[in-house]
Amino acid sequence: MELSAAALLAARDRLARHLQPSPALRWPLLERSTGTETWVKHENHNPTGAFKVRGGLNFVARTLAERGPIAGLISASRGNHSQSLAYAGRAYGVPVTIVVPKGNSPDKNAATESFGAEVVVHGSDFQEAVEHSKVLAAARGLLLVPPFHPFLVEGVATYAAELHEAVPDLDLIYLPVGMGSGISANILARNALGRSTEIVGVVAERAPSYALSFEAGEVVTTPAADTFVDGVACRTPDPLAVELILGGAARFVRVSEKQAERAMALMFRCTHNLAEPAGSLALAGLLAERDLVAGKKVAIIHTGGNADFSVLRRAMR
Repeated sequence: MELSAAALLAARDRLARHLQPSPALRWPLLERSTGTETWVKHENHNPTGAFKVRGGLNFVARTLAERGPIAGLISASRGNHSQSLAYAGRAYGVPVTIVVPKGNSPDKNAATESFGAEVVVHGSDFQEAVEHSKVLAAARGLLLVPPFHPFLVEGVATYAAELHEAVPDLDLIYLPVGMGSGISANILARNALGRSTEIVGVVAERAPSYALSFEAGEVVTTPAADTFVDGVACRTPDPLAVELILGGAARFVRVSEKQAERAMALMFRCTHNLAEPAGSLALAGLLAERDLVAGKKVAIIHTGGNADFSVLRRAMR
């Protein structure tokens, strides 16, 4: 997959009808902990509270332009991807069905339904929800939206373009890695804009499939992804995402459940922005490498703030 500067500009124009650029801010109190110049890209300020809405809007707009009217969309998601498609479906008048695993965040399920989508509960984890979405797509005649797709990545890349425009000469960007759209978008946007910024992926220790794939140079699956950081609970990486990551990421950082919790609390104390577990992971990764990046100009992506109260209470205790 490639992304030209012209295609990136076109995607930004496409999304400008629906979204304002999200802020990139420095927080002096946060920099006391990170020890270096730190910019926070607040994707939690988007209409669905997360970066994924960019991909959903771009996917639906481009799909309708290429295929014409469609009966509906279906996908599997733990939350932010589902809200993204639901929001985009409502904006363009396309029905959306989302399959979530049992025990999924009730707040995210409710938010997805509030945007007009049907939520179907099936399976014990994300991968089982994915498989069931394929069955329903065939049975109902719906267009299956995978968790990783070039149209999704192209839309997500718009936030990376905004970040580089607002903060030139970044040395590093830290971001969480779930199914790979975020890190792939950052790699492609950096290349399209001719920047040399290092892209560092952050995963939970208990969901390390993308880190393992990066280290092995090929797709590595895991039998489980048992982490409270639900936004990165992936055990089967996408092959195209792995290919892009191998060609453009600098490294991966693994963080523990405790490190993710502490980063959630620190983000709130220092910026008064709530972070869902995945939304705090970039900060957790930066803190883990604090000494390594001292003196560098760093950005962290606050990917989303959609956390249930029980999860926030766990982090803030």
